[in-house]
Amino acid sequence: MPEYALFCPPSDTSPHVARDFVASVLRALRLDALVDAATLCTSELVTNACVHAKGGGSALWLSADPARVRVTVFDGDENLPVIRELTPDGGELGGRGLHLVDALTDGCWGTAPAAPEGKAVWFYLSAANPGLEA
Repeated sequence: MPEYALFCPPSDTSPHVARDFVASVLRALRLDALVDAATLCTSELVTNACVHAKGGGSALWLSADPARVRVTVFDGDENLPVIRELTPDGGELGGRGLHLVDALTDGCWGTAPAAPEGKAVWFYLSAANPGLEA
């Protein structure tokens, strides 16, 4: 199973660079049907790491095979993310990112403590169910 890694510094440009990286890898592996959902989910996880995790940035790890792709974002913050409750009027300025990840991955995402410190936030996308319709 091919594996790829990218360091994402704590910068406003990191989510964009991470999206481009994931799109390039998936297209090279001929997993084009997964590109839209994977890039959106990646952008959300890297953005969360940049905004909420203080420290020296994050690391993105991608593995893929013909059936599915897994993207994991590691950062130095030990606080695990949770899906926020949204108000009925939808007036929040943020807090929708993990809702998007949950919807696009059919709930195939999660978190785990990372050694020696911090956390990992990951998602899977299946080639049989790419998350977004073309």
